[in-house]
Amino acid sequence: MAEGDFESIRSTLDQSASFARMRGTPYYEDVVYDRFPEEEYRRRYERTRAKMDRMGLDALIVCGGPNHWSYGSGLFWLTNHREWHALTLYLLVARVGEPMLVYGMGGTHIEATRRAVAVKDVRPASRGQFGQVLVERIREQRLDRGRIGITVIDPRYGDYLPVNQYRTLTEGLPQATFELVGDFFHEFLVTKSPAQLERVRRAGDLCASALLAMVEAAQPGVPEYALRAAAARAILEGGGEVDFLIIGSTPMDRPRMVFGNPRPSARRVQRGDLILNELAAGYEGYTAQVGVPICVGAPTDQVRRMFDEVVLPGFNLLAAELRPGNAFEAVREKGRFFRQHGYQSRPTILHGIDLTSHAPDVSVEAVHADPEDRTMRPGMTLMLEPNPITPDGLLGLFLGHTFIITDSGHERLGSRAPLALLIAGG
Repeated sequence: MAEGDFESIRSTLDQSASFARMRGTPYYEDVVYDRFPEEEYRRRYERTRAKMDRMGLDALIVCGGPNHWSYGSGLFWLTNHREWHALTLYLLVARVGEPMLVYGMGGTHIEATRRAVAVKDVRPASRGQFGQVLVERIREQRLDRGRIGITVIDPRYGDYLPVNQYRTLTEGLPQATFELVGDFFHEFLVTKSPAQLERVRRAGDLCASALLAMVEAAQPGVPEYALRAAAARAILEGGGEVDFLIIGSTPMDRPRMVFGNPRPSARRVQRGDLILNELAAGYEGYTAQVGVPICVGAPTDQVRRMFDEVVLPGFNLLAAELRPGNAFEAVREKGRFFRQHGYQSRPTILHGIDLTSHAPDVSVEAVHADPEDRTMRPGMTLMLEPNPITPDGLLGLFLGHTFIITDSGHERLGSRAPLALLIAGG
């Protein structure tokens, strides 16, 4: 009988050693998750191992956590697990053999995780000893003299696993060679399969639900945090997850805000306010984003004129460039529209979405992308988000929607969220 088998520990659950090592329990037998079929995960491991072969790696330590810039990245892509307990979790993939997921908690937490993930070998890391569990498994597979890659946990900033885990690996495997392999999984995530795009569409619809719920909640006297709660509730009730909710309000006749507040406050909305927002929702690991200005009561002449003459025409001009084969540089060039019409803008015009925000990025100054990603391809998901700002720097109107590049053009997601000023407080 394996250590921790339910039959051997079922009567000693009050003992930490028993509870932490449990496995094979009847707990969570009837859970229901929208997971890809096993053959899809086999295909993903085949692609991962083929790249490992090209790079000469004997094993790959895949790092993933709740970081805003990764959403689990390759670890999620290979396992269906999204982490919220730890800075990062670890998946060990060797060229041959069963992959192993190291999870930060034992007991019922790890049993629930085993039901959700697409990997059979899930081991606990007692008190955060992730590195030690990895060392033991690498030795089991006789790879302690091998070449082992380590992926980033944060592709935007290039952050890797914590130094204590790295020290445990290098001290425990002194004859192994470790290589930091960067954003290993971007090439697998930058374009998406039809099945993955269905999840992106679901996320886009959740964004629209969140936006419309916020409009409904935006009555005079309501604090900003209540708008955040309304948006979050709509996402969660739709079976989704909140990525971020950026919401801020300012008087339209005395504006002092160009972009929403990443930390919605207790400020109470008043009639005559403008609510700036950017909302991001996820469905089973795939996210979309949206942002549309909301007026509490009738828009002022300045807001109406700015939206009708600058914001919406500029957005449509940029959206017309979203098609396969077109260079992202074309979007940047069209971004001059706002300066040409007497306005400025936030630097960012457009960014890609792997699982969350990712390059390619288009700003007023430049396009930031890998050479192979500088041209749009079918299956790319892009967030178009121009944010025109008045010359005095006091009023901005963020308008953003998520698009899928198709074979013939593009598809705008969450179409229930209109390309129009939204009016609340009626």
